Amino acid sequence: MKNFSLIVVLLMCSRLGLAMGSVPVESVTPVERHGSLSVDGNRIVDKSGEAVSLAGVSLFWSNEGWGGNRFYNENTISYLKNDWDATIVRAAIGVDGDGSYLENPKENWENLKTAVDAAIENGIYVIVDWHSHHAEDYPQAAVDFFIKVASEYGEYPNLIYEIYNEPLNTASWEEDVVPYSEHVIAAIRKIDPDNLIVVGSPTWSQDVDVASKNPIIGYENIVYTLHFYAGTHKEGLRKKAEVALENGIALMVTEWGTVEASGDGAVDHESVAEWASFMKTHNLSHCVWAFNDKDEGASILVPNSDPDQESWPDVSLTESGLLVKELIREWRH
Repeated sequence: MKNFSLIVVLLMCSRLGLAMGSVPVESVTPVERHGSLSVDGNRIVDKSGEAVSLAGVSLFWSNEGWGGNRFYNENTISYLKNDWDATIVRAAIGVDGDGSYLENPKENWENLKTAVDAAIENGIYVIVDWHSHHAEDYPQAAVDFFIKVASEYGEYPNLIYEIYNEPLNTASWEEDVVPYSEHVIAAIRKIDPDNLIVVGSPTWSQDVDVASKNPIIGYENIVYTLHFYAGTHKEGLRKKAEVALENGIALMVTEWGTVEASGDGAVDHESVAEWASFMKTHNLSHCVWAFNDKDEGASILVPNSDPDQESWPDVSLTESGLLVKELIREWRH
């Protein structure tokens, strides 16, 4: 009888991953599993040199008074990690406009710290995004901001810098984006020599093919941003991305949406499936837009959601939210 009881206990422990002193898979965080990320050719790889594809969510603009700042809290990050199995989140720090970092640095910095600290605590990666369409207009502000970020968090392998969210279609890669990016990258690398730095490209970070023909040189672990909205962007943008990859640069989809580029409209299920297949094929990490309750198609939460909840049941999710939750849960990582 005692032997039978022992066998039962051992079988139960084995199923839980506890037998012989082993550690349950669930207790190993994404950052523990992958460690410091780096660029190898046109791929992002982990500490073992294996290609890694992370899947997660972008927070909304951090601007005070815009609504999305209410979800810059520990509960949001823990919920996305535990309920969605997200391996990465993005803090979109609004640079300009009402309530922005340039206008209200203290509150926006606190939003940033809350999100980054929670990501580190949960063992997931976090993108600190300088969320602007005009960053070349105030490069010193970006340098000062990223020096502060690197000084506080550069030692953590969780950290990824996104130094320019979306240059406009009027911006020039060679004349505007490259000089700005080199200036900011140099400042970061004096403090943090290793963590990934993500660079935007003109036309709302769609001109990755243009960037790939004249990439930034002299620095390691530089990645280029690819943004798409499934309802608007289709095969044409994927072909531009393929050109960029063929030219040897690494891409990261730091922002994408299930709807139109306006952030509104119907969910385009067919196009989302096509883009998901493309990102899996090319091992692209990605963050979907956006964890917010604004009344628009891209929002993950329905309007008037409570930002202080510990978690949000499926009834609180929009059509887009339900779709991307399932996609992220099923993503390989």
